[in-house]
Amino acid sequence: MEEIRWGIIGCGKVTEVKSGPALQKIEHSKLVAVMRRSAEKAEDYARRHNVSKWYSDADQLINDPEVNAIYVATPPETHAKYAIQAMKAGKPVYVEKPMALNFRECEEMNRVSKETGMPLFVAYYRRRLPGFLKVKELLEAKAIGDVRLVNIRFYRTFNEEEYNEGNLPWRVIPEIAGGGLFFDLAAHQLDILDAWFGPIRDVRGQAFNQAGAYPAEDMVLGNWLHETGVAGTGTWCFTTSEQNNLDEIEIIGSTGNIRLSTFEFTPVILETAAGKQEFPFPAPDHVQQNLLQTIVDELRGNGKAASTGESAARTSRVMDEMVSNFYSGK
Repeated sequence: MEEIRWGIIGCGKVTEVKSGPALQKIEHSKLVAVMRRSAEKAEDYARRHNVSKWYSDADQLINDPEVNAIYVATPPETHAKYAIQAMKAGKPVYVEKPMALNFRECEEMNRVSKETGMPLFVAYYRRRLPGFLKVKELLEAKAIGDVRLVNIRFYRTFNEEEYNEGNLPWRVIPEIAGGGLFFDLAAHQLDILDAWFGPIRDVRGQAFNQAGAYPAEDMVLGNWLHETGVAGTGTWCFTTSEQNNLDEIEIIGSTGNIRLSTFEFTPVILETAAGKQEFPFPAPDHVQQNLLQTIVDELRGNGKAASTGESAARTSRVMDEMVSNFYSGK
């Protein structure tokens, strides 16, 4: 493929700054069509982003001969549907995270990718952000010796006003999101650990709903073991007070530790016997651009993308396992 001509299915908030403009800025890449169920909103997006075509029907965008690659940016409930349809139409797919509602759907998407020969990529863009690449560099240089353990602690404020029954955000409706905020946010954390330490082999978890504000889980406890022997623990709570907010990944090695945030562009901290070092982590203009560059490069025959359907499916499997006790009887 000489030029990657993208069509977006679901040109909502995530595409406004994080990804949509990047598709226009990358060399040999162009955003040529967008789709949203609301024709008015699709037309507005196209006008504001200087996109030549807009649709309110996904079938029309997928079958547009000018479009040769599809970006599925809808909520997870339709990821598998649109990705499979696009691949069967002979077009590579880039899909938002989490990859699908569940691991079973991920497996089907990967099966169709192999069957059709169409590449499948997933928006785990932290694999190519500078702060996370710095951590990878420190780990490979054995800056903290041999890695023993990684801890995730993630606590978010609960705001009752955001969760009115009958008007809930889709991210806490399991039928749309696959689960709750855990699926939306922890997915990034578990995926980057997969990139650093390899696939997770054994996983145990428990999920609960403590506040009763919505049908999905609002707390998850997990522990796991990577194939490389690195152990992991995680605690996710989405019903804390503001003073308890916390976003930290801590990597503990035989000679030191590394601490960083997943969602805030704060410095990466390295502590060893030699002292404490901080490495700046500047926020890029478009957080998905670096990953999208690797995808465009692969589609043009130059290199390999950093996040694929195969790697992303592993993260979905881990999340499914961690919340299985909560959803097994539902």
